[in-house]
Amino acid sequence: MNKILVIIPAYNEGANIEGVISAVRRDVPYADIVVINDGSTDATSCIAKGLSSSIIDLPYNMGIGAAMQTGYRYADMLGYDIAIQVDGDGQHPAHQIDRLIAPLFEGKTDVVIGSRFLGEGDYVPSLARSIGIRIFSLILSVITWQRVTDPTSGFRALSKEAITFLARNYPEDYPEVEAIVLLRKAGFRITEVPVRMEARLWGKSSITYPKALYYMVKVLLAVFVDLLKKVER
Repeated sequence: MNKILVIIPAYNEGANIEGVISAVRRDVPYADIVVINDGSTDATSCIAKGLSSSIIDLPYNMGIGAAMQTGYRYADMLGYDIAIQVDGDGQHPAHQIDRLIAPLFEGKTDVVIGSRFLGEGDYVPSLARSIGIRIFSLILSVITWQRVTDPTSGFRALSKEAITFLARNYPEDYPEVEAIVLLRKAGFRITEVPVRMEARLWGKSSITYPKALYYMVKVLLAVFVDLLKKVER
């Protein structure tokens, strides 16, 4: 029987984390949960601990890259066969996790990305996000020799081998796009499945127009650097 772990990275998600954990427990009762508290200054850690969840408290806000690499190292160390990223803001519906991991059970792929743009749902990104996603999609589709529709989606599931790889090689800052490049260079199979994502339960995204432009330029530079790297599986 496969050991399955849901990794929930969270930064100041005190208003959302209880609902996220409860939904995962309800819809994916066969999975373990670990919350990676990324230096939150609110009640995120206390609420998660009150729900008897496994939690790793990072000493300060280190960013999504460090949080997820911590989660993958935890999964690798404890020998999990599948790891699933579910963000702490409530945008990733737990009831769609079964759909996300199905291709892994079938042995068809190593990494599954939940795509908001494969015909399900009515997700409409802001103009800044839409431009960035389209540019990333075009570049990654060329680099990976396969169609990539949602390169910034954090709703992902990984096989045991991919977990081990990302435990050692995970990008910093905004890592979703760069991780796809590294995984493909290492020879991992990547598949997208259609998913419906929700709006944040509470709060708002920290991505502003200046940050979106900075993010896009920085990630594109990182991707081109990655193309020159020697990557070992």
